Formats: sequence, C-alpha cells, structure tokens
Amino acid sequence: MYIPRPLKGTKIFCYDVNSLYPFVMDQFDMPVGKPTQFYGDIRKIDPNAFGFFYCKIVAPDNLKHPILQTHIKTKNGMRTIAPLGTWEDMIFSEEMDNALKFGYKFEILWGYKFNRKNIFKGYVGQLYNLRLKYPKTNPLNLIAKLLLNSLYGRFGMDDRFPKIILFNNFKDFKFWFNDHSEDVVDFEELGNKVLVQHRSEDWDMQTELYGDLETHNVNIAIASAITAYARIHMSQFKNNPNFILYYSDTDSAYIDRVLPDNMVSSTALGKMKLENILDKAIFLAPKVYYLITETGEHIYKVKGLSHDIELTFDNFEDLLFKDSFLKRIQTKWRRNLSEGNMSILNEVYTLQVTNNKRKLIYENNNLIGTIPYIINEEKEILNK
Repeated sequence: MYIPRPLKGTKIFCYDVNSLYPFVMDQFDMPVGKPTQFYGDIRKIDPNAFGFFYCKIVAPDNLKHPILQTHIKTKNGMRTIAPLGTWEDMIFSEEMDNALKFGYKFEILWGYKFNRKNIFKGYVGQLYNLRLKYPKTNPLNLIAKLLLNSLYGRFGMDDRFPKIILFNNFKDFKFWFNDHSEDVVDFEELGNKVLVQHRSEDWDMQTELYGDLETHNVNIAIASAITAYARIHMSQFKNNPNFILYYSDTDSAYIDRVLPDNMVSSTALGKMKLENILDKAIFLAPKVYYLITETGEHIYKVKGLSHDIELTFDNFEDLLFKDSFLKRIQTKWRRNLSEGNMSILNEVYTLQVTNNKRKLIYENNNLIGTIPYIINEEKEILNK
C-alpha cells in the first residue's frame, strides 16, 4: 500500500496481468545446465553472464517505490520488504540489470553462472490456447489453468519432504525426540502410539532410516528466475511519472490513469486487463482494502478474515485514524487427529493498519501515505 485513499473525485483503475507467471515462462530464458561458481565480478570477464549473483546493493535514495525486495529479521519473525539503503543479497542477473535502470548500484562479489534457454514456450502456448478455447465453466479450462500456474511452484518446493514415523509408545518417542526435536514438524498422540512428522537437515540420518532419498525434480534456480521475471514485469508500474500508484500486488496495479491501448488486452499473455473502475477506495495493507466501483458495487478483502464477516466502507475509513482497530469474531475449524474429530472455535480477529511493508505517514493522526524503509548493511531498519 502506497497511498491509503484517493482524493475525492479521483477515479482509480484496477488492472491485473493476464497470467503473469505463464507469461514470463513463455517469453524469457531460464537458467539451465550445470551451474559454474565464480568469485569476483563476473561481468568484467563476461559482460553477458547469466545466473545468480551475490552483490552489495546500493539503492537510490529518491525512489518512491523500491523494486528490489529483501528479508529482514524482526521480533515478530522474518519480513519481506522493498527498502532503500545498502545491503547484501543474492539476485538474479536479469533483475539486477533491470534495477540498474532505476539507479541501483551493484558490486558483484560471487555467484553462479548458468546457461540460458527458453524451455517453456511450447508448454505454455498449448495450455493457454486451451484456456482461450474453452469457457471458465469447462473443466479443461480449469485443468489448463492449474497446470500453467502450479508448474513454477513445483520447481520451488523444499526438497526435504517430511517423513512419518509411528512410535509404539511415548517412551520410545521421547527417547528419539531428545536427539531430533529440531526436526519435528508436528506430532499427534494416537492412543498409546505417537505419529511424528519430521524433516531432517541430517541427510545421513534420513538415508539410514529410509534408504536412498527420493528424486523430486526440484530446481530452485528456475523457480527463482520466474518470480524475478515477474517482479521485473511489474516494475514498469512503479516510479512511473505517467500515473499515481496507490496499491500493487503480485500481478495487479491500482492507478489513477487509463493505460494506453498497446498495454491492454483481455486475452493476450502478459497484457493488462481492466478489472474495475473505482469511485472510492481505501487501502490499508497488502490484501486489505475496500473498493466501491463506479457501478456501485462494494468489494472488500481482508486476508485471514472470513468473507462471511460483514464490513463497511465506514469501518475501513475509521481505521485510517492512528492506533485505531476493529475486532470481529469468526468461526474456525480445528482438526484433532488423536480424537478423530473436528472442533468449531470462535476466534477474535483484530483488523488494523500494519507497517509490515512500509513506514506509515500520519498527518493530524490520519494516515495519508507511506514511505520506504531504509536499512543498513546489517539489515536493521533505520527509520522506524
């Protein structure tokens, strides 16, 4: 969220990308072959080197919308932000080249060089043609959509698949648990027995227990390249002088201008489709917003809150006031494997503006905007 609400009378145009991940899979080269590790600035030797580079990164201090993301540690766990400042990270070479256009500076320290090849074009083209051929109500449309959108994620799976052990008694489990507590994902007591789900960093222990490890055809380089290409594609909507950007998500941009015709299509891969035109909008956080379209339709989304809970535009408007919050009770289902049943629980959900991604700016205790966080080389936030 960049700006929480537009000025009165301002129209907001909501655009989504047609099949963002399939688009970049179709269009761009992927890292293939056996990687070669290098040290130093590979681009001084090979100006066209392609792969993943560990760099010292310096972001320009005048960007409204930084385009490179990093992970930082907070007291509430890991957080992904797009900051300003200086830090070190591994970055895909094509995303680095794109960031140079925005004023970023890089010192390449080491990395992995790959061969490059377009490997998905035929796959994506055939399945996307099925989506165009059949209506959304047809199962073939859904099957093609799932195959298109889930493939890249399969490449990015954690290769340490969890294993299951069934202990005949709690004593045996406790003895084993003393040495492997950090590996346990979950466990359930089933009468006198204990069912344990665990994932081990110790490959020798895994092999000893289960024999040769399975092959899962995981390729982190390909999965990382696809998501990086997607961020590159969406960077054209950030820091753009032709419109004001209020909110963006993985594949969407909410702006105050109509895009030119050459960027818009309801069917072409990678083009933008106009989903809605808004008369009013309030953006509170990622996937937390309330929209009123020019046809009078009310649309709201709150990540983690059941849509059965009714909310109003006034509720969201009240949350723009500093330190305000809204509590709602929702019903959650919980499973209990040991007892073989499901339970229904009432859960209190607290809705409020969060500063997880950007620093909140208030004027007279009313939220008016956000600015990027600034971090240092230790990835500590300097402008909390």
